[in-house]
Amino acid sequence: MNIREMAQISLLLAIGFVLHAITPGYGAGMKPDLLIAMLFIIVLMKKDFKAAVLAGAVAGIIAALTTTFPAGQVPNLIDKVTTSIFAYLLVKLVSGRLPNVITAGLLGALGTIVSGTVFLSSALLLTGLPAPFGVLFVTVVLPAAVVNTVGVAVLYPIVAFSKSIIDRSRPQEITK
Repeated sequence: MNIREMAQISLLLAIGFVLHAITPGYGAGMKPDLLIAMLFIIVLMKKDFKAAVLAGAVAGIIAALTTTFPAGQVPNLIDKVTTSIFAYLLVKLVSGRLPNVITAGLLGALGTIVSGTVFLSSALLLTGLPAPFGVLFVTVVLPAAVVNTVGVAVLYPIVAFSKSIIDRSRPQEITK
């Protein structure tokens, strides 16, 4: 992974951080995690295991710093790394078999459900939940899955197109 790729990942995570920070919490301190949508876009663009895990770890740290969930720091770290590995495996499984927009939507839906399940499960085991698992799953995870499905399916083509323009506009090296 070179500096350009790390800068792209950092920029996308920064956008995800802003989205995550400004999203208000509801439902016993829970809030939809829009940072995860940007994590999915990174995995879709890079298709690299190390980049996925690194982005997941950084996203976990960012989410831990901005969480409104009581004692949600460790569950956020567990959730983001686990979800980034799941996202990488899903992308590797369906890449080339489905159009990118369909893959993006599928990743938004399934990835968010996995993320929410891992987060709630780890919070339940480590600190307890402020409401029943099923209630939090239905009121927070499922609506976030809908938002992230649409968000990733809409944002991925825009980000990919922007990246292709930037890649084409950079000066080419002169070879002898």
